[in-house]
Amino acid sequence: MGKIIKLDKSIMPACDVDSLEKLKRLVKNTCDVEGIGAYKIGLELVIPFGMKKIIETIKSISDLPVIYDHQKAATDIPELGGKFVKACKGADAVILFPQAGPVTEEGWINAALKEKMNIIVGGEMTHKGYLESDDGFIKNNAPKRIYEIAAKLGVRDFVVPGNKPEKIKAYKEFLESLGVTPVFYSPGLITQGGEITESAKAAGPYWHAIVGRALYNAKDINKAAKEIVRELI
Repeated sequence: MGKIIKLDKSIMPACDVDSLEKLKRLVKNTCDVEGIGAYKIGLELVIPFGMKKIIETIKSISDLPVIYDHQKAATDIPELGGKFVKACKGADAVILFPQAGPVTEEGWINAALKEKMNIIVGGEMTHKGYLESDDGFIKNNAPKRIYEIAAKLGVRDFVVPGNKPEKIKAYKEFLESLGVTPVFYSPGLITQGGEITESAKAAGPYWHAIVGRALYNAKDINKAAKEIVRELI
């Protein structure tokens, strides 16, 4: 797997809009801003319009990478990994959140590797009630187990919660102890309480901030993008 985003640090707009017109507006107003690294697409566009159409729309405006977030992929049986990856052809990378256990995680990652698809693996989400310690379903040590399995299979790109800088630092140290130099991607910023500057410091030299509502709901998207990029350090 190669480097997904050319920049070491960047802002990645989350294209969680409900029309092609809004998508075009978002991409046109951000793609030429220095510091924008890629676009993340998900269910709100892909379900009604289709993966191929969304990727074509973005690529007609910008040559920046398109990353597909299935919200949440790798939570089914291992055998579906190959079908999923083939269905995602055209995307530059996919995000997996393998909450269905280690056998599924290994199956889906290996399926992506076989198809030469770039992978980003997430373990901890940003919202309340996720981990057991916060009255959630997921065991407290599950994210580290997820990251460790992925790292041992060759994954170097990971989703970590942007509104929890102390967790970003802990996961960075953990992955580095495994001999990995991680590249982090973080949602949960600005509207979910995370500060870009603080999380950037915790993440280290390789970090991409995923920003949604603060961009696509802005009155002046281009201005907002330039202001947010300035917060990267």
